[in-house]
Amino acid sequence: MGEIWEAAPRIDPVVWPGRSGTLPDSEISSFADNGYLSFPQLLSSSEAAQCLAEAEEMRWSADQDRPEVITEPQRNEVRTIFRVHRDNERFRSICLDRRILSKVEQILGSDVYIHQSRINYKPAFHGKEFFWHSDFETWHVEDGMPRTRAISVSISLTDNHEFNGPLMLIQGSHQYYIRCIGETPENHYETSLKKQEFGVPSRQAIEFLTNQGSIKAPKGGPGSALMFDCNTMHGSAGNLSPTPRTNLFVVYNSVENRLVEPFGGYAPRPEFLAEREDCSLEQP
Repeated sequence: MGEIWEAAPRIDPVVWPGRSGTLPDSEISSFADNGYLSFPQLLSSSEAAQCLAEAEEMRWSADQDRPEVITEPQRNEVRTIFRVHRDNERFRSICLDRRILSKVEQILGSDVYIHQSRINYKPAFHGKEFFWHSDFETWHVEDGMPRTRAISVSISLTDNHEFNGPLMLIQGSHQYYIRCIGETPENHYETSLKKQEFGVPSRQAIEFLTNQGSIKAPKGGPGSALMFDCNTMHGSAGNLSPTPRTNLFVVYNSVENRLVEPFGGYAPRPEFLAEREDCSLEQP
């Protein structure tokens, strides 16, 4: 017998009414249809270079005993540093930049706050993959995010090319909520941030989604960016190239979609993974 899974049609809008912004109608329609938008140059090359230098300094000086610092599986090498909008002024400034906020608010139709921020490092030759997943599945079950009214923005600080594990997305997958097989264990985040084994879709579910829309891997240089719906199925392969891949990743949630008790029945994850207050856009 095959694995039992379910694809439930989306019930929320993709583009919410109520806000104007800098995105033209053509890009709004593309986001609604495909679940993502790519930007060849969201930040300038000099801004991206400054952010990369900051990210490298953070990586080499990171205290790996801090829960916000995640290392590669089986390697003592930093994979992710969370909550950079709280702990670093340069990244805080980027997260508050109106070039980003105006686009996010336009699609979500409201003010927003930062649900999560992080730097993702994918080292040359051995940076590990991120398996296919919808972020909303985790945020709903483990964090208590009620509705699909959040957007992720991934900003390239290095080249993202076909050989160093660029982010891949399945077009149109945001229109289906994939109910994953198995029960999510308590404190799942303690292992899933290194390698996710629960809350991931079955092979049949991915085949179903790719029959609806093709896999895309938008690529770009430093300062390019991807903005995608919280329910868009995405992942990335490992990095076998000699070129490292480093991205700034920020999640914006509508202030009308604040977190409640997790729908999986467990205690909420720590705030470095899921901010439970909407004050993070205030200036310090």
